Amino acid sequence: MKTPSMIAGVLSLALGAVTSFAAVTVTNVTAVVSPEKVVTISYDLASPSALTNAVGVSISTNSGATFFSTCTNFSGAVGNNVAAGTAKQILWNALQDTLPTNNYPTTQVRVWASDSMVLIPAGPFQMGTNNLRYESQMTDAGPNHTVDLSAFYMDKYEVTSQQWFEVRNWALENGYTFGAGSGKAAKHPVQTVSWYDCVKWCNARSEKEGLTPCYYTSAVQTQIYRIDQISLSNDCVNWAANGYRLPTEAEWEKAARGGAVGMRFPWSDVQTISLAQANYFGSAGSAYDLGPDGNNPLFTPGGYPYTSPVGYFAPNGYGLYDMAGNVFEWCWDWYDASYYSSSPASNPPGPATGTSRVLRGGYWEVNAPYCRVAIRLDSAPDVTIKDFGFRCVRGQ
Repeated sequence: MKTPSMIAGVLSLALGAVTSFAAVTVTNVTAVVSPEKVVTISYDLASPSALTNAVGVSISTNSGATFFSTCTNFSGAVGNNVAAGTAKQILWNALQDTLPTNNYPTTQVRVWASDSMVLIPAGPFQMGTNNLRYESQMTDAGPNHTVDLSAFYMDKYEVTSQQWFEVRNWALENGYTFGAGSGKAAKHPVQTVSWYDCVKWCNARSEKEGLTPCYYTSAVQTQIYRIDQISLSNDCVNWAANGYRLPTEAEWEKAARGGAVGMRFPWSDVQTISLAQANYFGSAGSAYDLGPDGNNPLFTPGGYPYTSPVGYFAPNGYGLYDMAGNVFEWCWDWYDASYYSSSPASNPPGPATGTSRVLRGGYWEVNAPYCRVAIRLDSAPDVTIKDFGFRCVRGQ
């Protein structure tokens, strides 16, 4: 992280840079504050990617002790598809954002960039389905309802075995406890990971990158969740923190739909699925499965699991890969079959209590019906089997 420097003005700012991945770097962050409290943030961005970089801004109002991601009034070289270059500019209308404190001299701004995350835009989407009789196995996926979500960033890819072990090795030396996890190869998704370990891994990834963790051992939010298996409540989550977390079920489904409405799978052109589009177990017994039958033979050498390298298939409309098939993905929420009937219309965090956690997306050994974007699965949070993986999100 770049050493912060103070900027004099009506609004004083300390500035820093954070990089999510080594291949992408943010440097030379500066800012000018106008009398109207409009902050012009300038930075240099180096990346091997042309127009696949996501850039975000995090704010601290306590001299960098914690950073949050709830400010939204940014424009310019921020969000998706920011090209590498020098003197990139972001405008922040600070007066239009609600800050936790007006102690502006302690405010810090961090600019971060990644070529492995994408911004999922704010706004409403249609969640679930009303075709419960026609769409078998989906009696818990209705009613179809409108959900309004804040913007968030999501990993383009499922967390890979390589990523898992890089963070896990760091975490084991810094006070964390974990199960082992597994993966067929470095660029294949990690699997055999419990919900508890995925949550702790999100915190470890955050701490390793100098971000504010999201998960705490109690609603007081003083002790970072690093060890044991604790049934965290929604109040144990600092939803405003700029660190990594599991997506809520609503966030996962909005992201999987890729901006399309009323589609069965993560793509927007057809209502069918085939082994050319996703890694699952093909079966001609389904009217919308074009197969062919069985697993894709490209992924069977070497035995179980028959995972595929992340990003092997085409992305959805938001630029996300493997939202159908490969491995089931843990979500934050407790599972409740009737939750949709009374869930909040804005940023639903899931039920307050439960005994199992939600999984989404299907995996390499299930048929097409389990790869639909609205299908809901659940499991006890301590289960570790070859089917389960995850990906991360973080606030804007």
